[in-house]
Amino acid sequence: MPSSDVVRARLLLLRAVEPPAPFTCQFVAVHGPVDAAASIQHGTAPAAVLSEVSRRDVQISPDLQAIEDGTARLLVPEDDDWPVERLSALASADAPPLALWLRGRASLAAHTATAVTITGSRASTAYGNTIAAHFGGALADAGATVVSGGGFGIDESAHRGALVAGRQTILILPCGVDQIYPSRHDRLHSEIVDQGGLLISEYSIGSVPNRIRFHARCRLLAALTAATVVVEAGRKSGALRVAEIANRLNRRVYGVPGPIHAATSTGVNELLRVGGAVMATSVEHVEYSETSR
Repeated sequence: MPSSDVVRARLLLLRAVEPPAPFTCQFVAVHGPVDAAASIQHGTAPAAVLSEVSRRDVQISPDLQAIEDGTARLLVPEDDDWPVERLSALASADAPPLALWLRGRASLAAHTATAVTITGSRASTAYGNTIAAHFGGALADAGATVVSGGGFGIDESAHRGALVAGRQTILILPCGVDQIYPSRHDRLHSEIVDQGGLLISEYSIGSVPNRIRFHARCRLLAALTAATVVVEAGRKSGALRVAEIANRLNRRVYGVPGPIHAATSTGVNELLRVGGAVMATSVEHVEYSETSR
């Protein structure tokens, strides 16, 4: 159990820097969160670290209140439930999260030990939604935790496939776990938590989504699972960035081919053409028991 000083320091760090923050993460790894947070607040940290700091005068009272009233819980690297094997892969380049906010009581380490990310276009087609829901349900039935970003389209279909199968699923947010994003997904959030799943974020209570945070979230979608499945993705889809990071982390990457004339499939089809993903036309093609390929 981490001390209250460690928890407070991690809360301060989450408020002070915008992830990913590789210099700050390295500084914390060397000096510990308490001393690192104090150095950042006093402005005595190295210049490279201070360059990642957006605010030094931060207030953590909303975060402490959320923990106190049970709105959310904070998981820190000093906790036994921290998924070390998954997130340590980010240390060399993309920077692991300084801490994670969670809604739900499930074990993150246990649920990500055997997990698959399903991601794809928000402007999905009926074909893509059907495939995502099928993969989500079948993979969940096979014992994998389905992880996605909770957006419209492919993400929502994957989550709902797992929920319909009666299984847990994990949703990674680009905002605080007290926020509903997209705004119409309050019921989806509630169903995930009620069914034993998790809502996860590295952003403090009250934080709102923005483009930088969508971009940063991609590394968590890639790192927290053994495999990523891309179902429908246009040429500029964020799902392709998830696949790129997953490849860099030596995770398995799969793509579901789509019609060659469909704009929603041009990105995933190109990913398959250049060898950035293995074709998956069946759930049986997806291997997720190990992180290495």
